[in-house]
Amino acid sequence: VQLQASGGGLVQAGGSLRLSCAASGRTFNSYSAGWFRQGPGKEREFVAYINWSGSGTYYADSVKGRFTISRDNAKYTVHLQMSSLKPEDTAVYYCAAQFGGHDYRRPNAYGYWGQGTLVTVSS
Repeated sequence: VQLQASGGGLVQAGGSLRLSCAASGRTFNSYSAGWFRQGPGKEREFVAYINWSGSGTYYADSVKGRFTISRDNAKYTVHLQMSSLKPEDTAVYYCAAQFGGHDYRRPNAYGYWGQGTLVTVSS
């Protein structure tokens, strides 16, 4: 599975962005997916998770109520809709995929990663 993340950019605090993760291969529909982010000088952290069917989602407390993860299996894509953005959301955002849904908050649980897309939120 190859992943390509896109949609990052510069936005003012309070604004919105929609990230997309396009996957190659029909087998992607059998994989769970997650979004992670890595801010300047910080470790990579979990943001959101969605299971293979889209019926189960989980979020980091820091983004709950502001971010929404979704997927379109017909188009092999996963999205992250980000609203009410804050300067502390500034980071490189990565999409990732794993077969299964174990340890979904741990980066090491994912075997496939996109290249990352930069989100910058100005105050």
